[in-house]
Amino acid sequence: MKRYRWQILFGLALVILSIFLYLIQYEIFKDPRNIIFYLIQDLAFVPINVLLVTLIIAWLLNEREKRSLLNKLNMVIGAFFSEVGTRLFKCIFRFDAHFDKIRGNFIMTADWSDAEFKNAGKRIIDYDYKIESRRGDLEELRVCLVGKREFMLALLENPNLLEHESFTELLWAVFHLTEELDNRENVKQLSDADLEHISNDIKRAYIALISEWLKYMKHLKNEYPYLFSLAVRMNPFDPNAKPEIA
Repeated sequence: MKRYRWQILFGLALVILSIFLYLIQYEIFKDPRNIIFYLIQDLAFVPINVLLVTLIIAWLLNEREKRSLLNKLNMVIGAFFSEVGTRLFKCIFRFDAHFDKIRGNFIMTADWSDAEFKNAGKRIIDYDYKIESRRGDLEELRVCLVGKREFMLALLENPNLLEHESFTELLWAVFHLTEELDNRENVKQLSDADLEHISNDIKRAYIALISEWLKYMKHLKNEYPYLFSLAVRMNPFDPNAKPEIA
């Protein structure tokens, strides 16, 4: 009750002020019928006023807040790909036996349309992922992930990430893969069952990584074309990618 004390007192003060003003009106005009008429008329407008203020205006403000939050979250996602994601892509690509089949689908240009992003998203779902932990260097992947663990832990401390479920799932998938590799004494000497297990962990992180990267690239294309230009030139799927403009 103490927490809302000033709101209660403020509300009572407004009610008392309203009654006082009606009394003044009565003393001046001596017409209670007219006062009651306008009072009921004002009360009749209250539901419409509630509709405008609490539903429509509140919805508009909420949408604006969500947009602002999404922009902040995409800054966090951008930091992730700058510090971890791009290098992680290059490590994981070596484990993908079908990588050459999917590479061309994600080499984008500066004028990619929303339809092209949508089609690329469908290819992520339809793609036949063939991850084989024997194909790549597990020690290199372990070093890559362990070296960035503190950075990723710092990202999880951001409470706003709870609003971005898919990116949170990506972080958990990457964390799990990190722990799996870091808790093995020698990743170069693993049993077949262990290698199969690691392959599934890499696949889970890989799918989430591609999906979030594509969403982030679309966000840059629509909101920050100058950042998208650099991201296209640094595209991890493009073997000829370089930051310099030819």
